[in-house]
Amino acid sequence: MAAPQQDEVLGAVVARAAADLGAAAPALAEVGELFVAAGHEIAVVGGPVRDAFLSRLGSTPDLDLTTSARPRQTHELLRRWGDASWDIGKDYGTIGARRGDVVVEVTTYRADRYEHSSRNPEVVFGDDLEGDLRRRDLTINAMAFRLPSMELVDPHGGLHDLMAQVLRTPAPAHESFDDDPLRVLRAARFTAALSMAPDAATREAMSAAAPRVDPAAGVVAAERTGAELGKLLLGESPRDGLEVLVETGVAEHVLPELSALRATVDEHGRHKDVYAHTLTVLDQAIALEDRYTGGPDLVLRLAAVMHDVGKPATRRFERGGTVSFHHHEVVGAAMTARRLKALRFSKDVVASVTRLVELHLRFHGYGSGAWTDSAVRRYVTDAGDLLPRLHALTRADSTTRNRRRAAALATTYDHLEARIEALSAAEELSRVRPELDGAAIMATLGISPGPLVGRAYAHLLALRMEEGPVGEEAATASLLRWWAEQPESGQQAEQAPQAASSHRSEPEGPATG
Repeated sequence: MAAPQQDEVLGAVVARAAADLGAAAPALAEVGELFVAAGHEIAVVGGPVRDAFLSRLGSTPDLDLTTSARPRQTHELLRRWGDASWDIGKDYGTIGARRGDVVVEVTTYRADRYEHSSRNPEVVFGDDLEGDLRRRDLTINAMAFRLPSMELVDPHGGLHDLMAQVLRTPAPAHESFDDDPLRVLRAARFTAALSMAPDAATREAMSAAAPRVDPAAGVVAAERTGAELGKLLLGESPRDGLEVLVETGVAEHVLPELSALRATVDEHGRHKDVYAHTLTVLDQAIALEDRYTGGPDLVLRLAAVMHDVGKPATRRFERGGTVSFHHHEVVGAAMTARRLKALRFSKDVVASVTRLVELHLRFHGYGSGAWTDSAVRRYVTDAGDLLPRLHALTRADSTTRNRRRAAALATTYDHLEARIEALSAAEELSRVRPELDGAAIMATLGISPGPLVGRAYAHLLALRMEEGPVGEEAATASLLRWWAEQPESGQQAEQAPQAASSHRSEPEGPATG
């Protein structure tokens, strides 16, 4: 394409993006005119600009703006524009405001300085837009539209990179990642979000900066690392982002369990490539999300990534040339809990992902034969609220290339789900409880609260699992039979006469008030 034609095409692209952004956020013109009238520069920057070029603007896009005005001046102007304003980020130059449903955040131009060992930059305000854009993480996030004119400012070729699907940094990559190692994870995250690839220089700089991303290095906070990893996994193509982390060596410092799977490759072909299998399971789990979780699900995706991390530690070469990974789900669950806690994921996420890793082989433990009602009840009860995710993970875990075996596994699981549905309709499996609760157990056995009540409850729950609803009378009879076999029942019988005798021989004393 000749240069004039290229310019014409680019001009049309820029005009369309500017029009889309203006239509999606009419408030931009108002805010722009307000700041310019007061003698300041202002521009919309970063995500909204990138998304406008990608035609990914939402109905109420986040509005990130940057300005030459200092925070105090910004606050005064936004007070006049919005229904409410706040200055919680003023130390970093950011002031927020809201008018109706529209929220804007305006940050003074930045020209930060970084100490090599520090997590946070020394905040320094800048004087021009181009300098502010240079300090941003990636060129695709270093584009701006000046307000209110909607003139594109793109000094680092972000639009070209966006069209070429290449990730680069505005400043030299080594300098950019040395300033803020978290940008390494953001590069991987945008790989997953936009199916773009870091160029060679960016990859090389990611590898060099990898040790500084390790939470143990004290430069990047663990919760920020975990947050970026979570965003990566919720991207459109998390596999791409994870592969970049592994190939650059960054995963060895933030998710070493995934990197370790590559070392489990068996050159003799006696078992599947666990790393490749894991990435395929992740892809297949994502394909099942609409069916089982209703959309992108961080817990399911984390479980897919972590489900086999116990294999390297449990691999054994057996006689006859076979390979075993006995109890890798138990070992993997413990490893998963440690890693997710270290990355500061929430307690609920840690517990849910760990439980799914622990349960991911449960289906195979029952074999290919007909499932008993008892086995179905236990499967549902053990999974609890995680059952839909367990369905997705179990189905995704089948990556065999043997079509006959794959079809057989799918059919068997179809049958299991049908059994669960039928039994649930008859017995309300999601609320399986014994016929007697703790209070009834204590009244029946004449015991006080304590471990005995828990043991009795466990006996009745096992009865419920094995035989289904049996009724209160049968449950009471079973409880009494169980109690007669417990050593504590004899001890209680011996103590009862002694207590009665002691009570009868005790002389009456004077009444006390």
